Amino acid sequence: MGSKQFVNHEAISNVEKWLADRGMYLKRKSAKSVLPSSYRPELDDTKYLDQEFVSYHQEQIGVLRWMVELGRVDICCEVSMLAAYCAAPRKGHLEAVIHMFAYLKGHAKSQLVFNSDTVLHSEPSTLDWSDFYKDAQDTVPRPDMPEPLGEPVQLNVFVDSDHAGGDTVTRRSRTGVIIFVNKAPIIWYSKKQGSIETSSFGSEFMAMKTAVEMTEGLRYKLRMMGVPLDGPANVMADNMSVVKNTSIPESVLKKKSNSIAYHYVRERAASGSILVRHERTDSNIADILTKIQPHSVRERLLRLFMH
Repeated sequence: MGSKQFVNHEAISNVEKWLADRGMYLKRKSAKSVLPSSYRPELDDTKYLDQEFVSYHQEQIGVLRWMVELGRVDICCEVSMLAAYCAAPRKGHLEAVIHMFAYLKGHAKSQLVFNSDTVLHSEPSTLDWSDFYKDAQDTVPRPDMPEPLGEPVQLNVFVDSDHAGGDTVTRRSRTGVIIFVNKAPIIWYSKKQGSIETSSFGSEFMAMKTAVEMTEGLRYKLRMMGVPLDGPANVMADNMSVVKNTSIPESVLKKKSNSIAYHYVRERAASGSILVRHERTDSNIADILTKIQPHSVRERLLRLFMH
């Protein structure tokens, strides 16, 4: 954690010096949230920045993205949103970046909690997928993979999407995924979806497919490192329709546009590599990776895995 805090302090100090040279300062007291909940970067119509400020904006986005990689999950969604405007940023976009540094100054000691405890889940009901995906099997990387050693680890995956809210101009949704090994967060992801979904069900299923692909990749890596897995990955989603369609073999999809994601996720469930579970919206951690949240909501969710 020390290196992460060092980067935070150095980055904040550099921004403060840049502002001081221009007679400004970081307004830490007014930056309780990463960005104001009403701010939408795609609707910003302030003037375009001069080239000097464009370069500075791009540099600071690079610094913020590096912070996200080092563990600042709390700014992941907002950094992803603003990074989309690096080519032609506006004055309001740069002000939003400065606002984020003010937030970071007030939350400089935030740290991820790496907890080795496992999560106690309810026992799943026995499901028979044989009539639907007869050849579905859990993927084993290769015959000569390392022999698993040590205690098995549990994968817990939270996934969510903000239907039509990832970009209010194009109406593309945003996917949020966070993956835990036991109770330790190790992967976080926030990205605007590549296609427009006409329903919440569709955007949630696209997000689910992304989460399962990421989970499959992680399972492969862990197995190739000789880390034993404790059963299927637990994939938590708050859309009950998606949960039912991926948990009940007899469910039938009526939306052809979502059929690829539908069958991909169901086949992984049939193979035993994932187990989709329902998670309440108010406790779905991935929600902070899909939209700009009010301070109270963000803090409540962050307390589940950050201090």
